Amino acid sequence: KSRMAFEVEKFEKYALIKVGDDKLNGLISPELKNHFSTLSEEGERNVIVDLSQTSYCDSSGLRSILVGHRMCKNQKGLLVLSGVHDMVEKLINLSKLDTVLTITPTVNEAQDLIIMHELEQDFENE
Repeated sequence: KSRMAFEVEKFEKYALIKVGDDKLNGLISPELKNHFSTLSEEGERNVIVDLSQTSYCDSSGLRSILVGHRMCKNQKGLLVLSGVHDMVEKLINLSKLDTVLTITPTVNEAQDLIIMHELEQDFENE
């Protein structure tokens, strides 16, 4: 496969990770963890993971998402998943992670959530 499994873009208030593979499994989930730790080292605390091209996720994929979630949370940031397919959402619900993870239908809605979150952080820090 020549196409990239992940595409990372940085914006003012967040980083966007697009998963370009239809399967987020043990083959590519270590790479996702690496992206999270790199972003963390670069001072990013808000991350949107665009899963709109991903129709399948296994437990290792889910674990890598949780790594990102913890990383953002530890830095008082937010991890948002967007474009989650039914199968992936079922796994998240079965794992009882729907109460832990933040999910939005679109990247735009994820952006709005992060902007709100950042405003709340600024407000608390004053």
